[in-house]
Amino acid sequence: MAARGRRTRPKLLLLVLGATLLGCLAFFSYGSSGLESAASRRDAPGERERGAELLKKAVYDKPPLDLNAQGEMGRAVKLNLDQEEKRKEEESVRRHQINIYASDKVSLHRRLPERWNPLCRELKYDYKSLPTTSVVIAFYNEAWSTLLRTVHSVLETSPDILLKEVVLVDDYSDRDHLKEPLENYIAGLRKVRLIRATKREGLVRARLLGASITTGDVLTFLDCHCECHEGWLEPLLHRIKEEPTAVVCPVIDVIDWNTFQYLGNSGEPQIGGFDWRLVFTWHPIPEYEQKRRRSSTDVIRSPTMAGGLFAVRKDYFHYLGTYDTGMEIWQCGGSLEIHPCSHVGHVFPKKAPYSRSKALANSVRAAEVWMDEYKEIYYHRNPHARLEAFGDVSERKKLRERLGCKNFRWYLDNIYPDIHVPHDRPGMFGMLKNRGKTNYCFDYNPVDEHVLVGQRVILYPCHGMGQNQFFEYSVYGEICYNTREPAGCVVGDNISNYLTVQLCRKRGQSVPLDQKFVFREDGTLYHVQSQKCVQAVDMTDNGTPAPSLQPCSASLHQKWYFEERV
Repeated sequence: MAARGRRTRPKLLLLVLGATLLGCLAFFSYGSSGLESAASRRDAPGERERGAELLKKAVYDKPPLDLNAQGEMGRAVKLNLDQEEKRKEEESVRRHQINIYASDKVSLHRRLPERWNPLCRELKYDYKSLPTTSVVIAFYNEAWSTLLRTVHSVLETSPDILLKEVVLVDDYSDRDHLKEPLENYIAGLRKVRLIRATKREGLVRARLLGASITTGDVLTFLDCHCECHEGWLEPLLHRIKEEPTAVVCPVIDVIDWNTFQYLGNSGEPQIGGFDWRLVFTWHPIPEYEQKRRRSSTDVIRSPTMAGGLFAVRKDYFHYLGTYDTGMEIWQCGGSLEIHPCSHVGHVFPKKAPYSRSKALANSVRAAEVWMDEYKEIYYHRNPHARLEAFGDVSERKKLRERLGCKNFRWYLDNIYPDIHVPHDRPGMFGMLKNRGKTNYCFDYNPVDEHVLVGQRVILYPCHGMGQNQFFEYSVYGEICYNTREPAGCVVGDNISNYLTVQLCRKRGQSVPLDQKFVFREDGTLYHVQSQKCVQAVDMTDNGTPAPSLQPCSASLHQKWYFEERV
């Protein structure tokens, strides 16, 4: 690991120190609470307001606003390109999976529109009592404009008094612009440090490398293509001051990868969850969580997090054993929260630009350490994961025992009660195969990854990989497609006679008749509402083999059985 220093600007430093001194003089009678009390606001309001403005002053001011500039105020970039320019644009997308040609047209200092709850603006903070933070940004072969827009965004929206440093971690990039040109550029920036990994580490290890040299009370992790909304930092730090075992995430607003339009939403954010593949999912805030909150500016408890953007006390981060999962935070006595008054924009690439070869191993490690017997539900839906090398997890298990962490059943009951928990009884889950149409299985593969319901179940050659060919026959008579979350259930259509998938009933509700099947001892699947049996049909109206509701018979095409791929 090689370290890179930074130079300061003496005149600017004197100005900032002077401003800080004035702020301290104006704030000498503040109490120790994070939020300014009503009584203190009544005492010399003009002086206190001036002091607050000085203390919230960012490390750098943004340059004057140019409303005619491309992308300014979060607007979409609109370009009229000739053939050569279009070729360059397409090449930038191919290389980064982000339209860097458009990004390069946007100011590194652009302003964003206000996209938070208006009540957030009314919150007042005692800046002197808040913990300081170090912002860690890891990158690998990131484009110049997206990386530096992230850096400037942090410097221009974070109060100088709260920001200890920005630590850039180069995860062994090989692009020329990230070598000496980057070093020279950040040498002129206050509070920015650059360290370089001596080999490719991956995102998690690169972040840990950056965290190891930080000096702030709180670690704040951001991705390398973000833009921070005004007032993003104070709510995170105030909540951590209030609850030191809280891991707090900002609301992640979308920045369009192609146009760089900022698509922030001032409404209620969504919370994080996962399905039984351990794939991250977004969900609306449950009613019970809404009732728990006293105000729309209160934090929102979330079962898990996207993983990229969050703040945590440095000492608590190490207490938890550094990086792991949202499950671990809850099971070991902490809380995972989203703060509705902290917004950060994030460019979600068109697709992952680089291989994520360790993703499966990381999922297996999480299952092995934290999920107890429920890890089998994960393995049933990901049979190939059983073969994945995931390393030694003995130390993580010892850490869990040493911290006295709760079991996964507690987590499901108390933190994520909305997830559908399969029963996976022997002989009642896996590939649903037909005895007459040999080696063909139920298959469900929705066109849109984000829209589970409404498509037709088809028959497709069995591949044994779980996923879209994994079904379970529940104790309630449902044929469940519960690899994803929310879970889907097979529905019999009396008109077309074909099977589709709709959302399963919620906990405590009765099974709708069109979703109820009887799996008889002879292997027939009897649909209660239509009083017909499910039959494998070679040719349907769209030319694809599919299961269909037909009058019950002794045909082998109406005989079904489950087979688990071990």
